[in-house]
Amino acid sequence: MASKDAQNQRRGLPGFLPGAPDPDQSLPASSNPGNQAWQLSLPLPSSFLPTVSLPPGLEYLSQLDLIIIHQQVELLGMILGTETSNKYEIKNSLGQRIYFAVEESICFNRTFCSTLRSCTLRITDNSGREVITVNRPLRCNSCWCPCYLQELEIQAPPGTIVGYVTQKWDPFLPKFTIQNANKEDILKIVGPCVTCGCFGDVDFEVETINEKLTIGKISKYWSGFVNDVFTNADNFGIHVPADLDVTVKAAMIGACFLFDFMFFEHSLAGL
Repeated sequence: MASKDAQNQRRGLPGFLPGAPDPDQSLPASSNPGNQAWQLSLPLPSSFLPTVSLPPGLEYLSQLDLIIIHQQVELLGMILGTETSNKYEIKNSLGQRIYFAVEESICFNRTFCSTLRSCTLRITDNSGREVITVNRPLRCNSCWCPCYLQELEIQAPPGTIVGYVTQKWDPFLPKFTIQNANKEDILKIVGPCVTCGCFGDVDFEVETINEKLTIGKISKYWSGFVNDVFTNADNFGIHVPADLDVTVKAAMIGACFLFDFMFFEHSLAGL
């Protein structure tokens, strides 16, 4: 048991047990700050400090430094070997659900465009109010097409654009930029050269624009061999400074969905 606890502390999410279908059930009330080396006690640039007024519904994000995203298992897709619309639960570090996200896309796109499909993700709070809308157009996902790479539009509340997540061309590493509503670069996200996640977590580092300071990370947690091979349900953790602007946190949630589509989306049909 002690070795499992030590492994959980190293990953930055104490209590998460590899192979568990729903990791949030064992999340403790607090995490060990000594393991959060990416949260440095340096002043953040004013471009992504909290705004004075929060978009309605994003108050839940204002004090969070850890956001858990759990993709629900789609039994119909497992049985039929088809791609179904994704659904996600978004939770705090206590395992309490704060949002629920549902993908809206047409069957034709899911079947023939697969992970590149255009879609809209609607994020609602526990009262059913839509608070965040993530729009993903049909785009390429290849280093041979650098002019038409992936892009997300983040709206909070729906109808009000607060940011974008754009893929940047790089021959070796997955690289993305978080932008504000004016398409000004705020943060960079840099992933590893290998994103298969076999027998371990996959971390995407969140850095300042000059790439000199790492302020957080988006992690795809390894859920165990059986879950990774026979289901398309993934678990993610977003580690950020608590005082990060909530609209940037919303954009990072959108980036997490994008990474799931691009690097981790699979089903029995694709085996």
